[in-house]
Amino acid sequence: MPPPFHRSDLPFLVGLALIGGLYVALIVALVAADLAYTSGTDIARAFASPPIRAAVWLSLVSCSAAAILSVWVAVPLGYLLSRTRFPGRAAVDLIVDVPILLPPLVVGLSLLILFQTPPGAWFQRNVFAVTYAVPGVVLAQFASTAAFAVRTMRVTFDQLDPRTEDIALTLGCSRGRAFWLVTLPEARRGVLTAFTLSWARSLGEFGPILVFCGATRMRTEVLSTSVFLELSTGNLEAALAVSLLMIAIAVLVLAVTRAFGLRGTGLI
Repeated sequence: MPPPFHRSDLPFLVGLALIGGLYVALIVALVAADLAYTSGTDIARAFASPPIRAAVWLSLVSCSAAAILSVWVAVPLGYLLSRTRFPGRAAVDLIVDVPILLPPLVVGLSLLILFQTPPGAWFQRNVFAVTYAVPGVVLAQFASTAAFAVRTMRVTFDQLDPRTEDIALTLGCSRGRAFWLVTLPEARRGVLTAFTLSWARSLGEFGPILVFCGATRMRTEVLSTSVFLELSTGNLEAALAVSLLMIAIAVLVLAVTRAFGLRGTGLI
């Protein structure tokens, strides 16, 4: 229970509320301005457009694929960083945070250069195209968002009591079996949080996708690049309609994460 407040605390609390309230008011004003500028007719007209409908579909598919890949990487890496000590652990921990700190455009440019190297060019010739193609959209989203999933899973495993896993080991389970039967089920909230955060982050990615995959209509266009393309052609109503859809999705993802994910971790 928080300590009780006294009458003498009122000026201090009012000052805090005023400072914090300004930021909250700014967010509300931004959304209200978007809603006031557009109308239901504008939104319906925008989503009747085949390019925007294709962008919605590609966004749903690519964000889901990127989130699945992020969780697939984050669970083992988060577990290793949380529960084990190995040579180079500090370096790995540092490298994982690099995509979080890099400007998104740098991530896209680095991917573009990577697939111009001999191994990258060979892969595109002999396996499948990545640059300026749908797989590149997924890769750009994954490269930018997997780090957030790794951090989430590490916090999750840090918060779990290792004694339950140790008890399973004393009862004859191998380390792998104890992980699958005991630790991973206990970490299910963290897995859900990592997935939803990665999905939402992927939805908002713009710079890496634009540099690495372009913004080709009906091919590599996702919702974030749709806003850019509509603005570049002066179609502000369509850009706002897509923006409102992204806001609605973000609010839904946050609601789901807060209801079922990691609460009280500082991540959501």
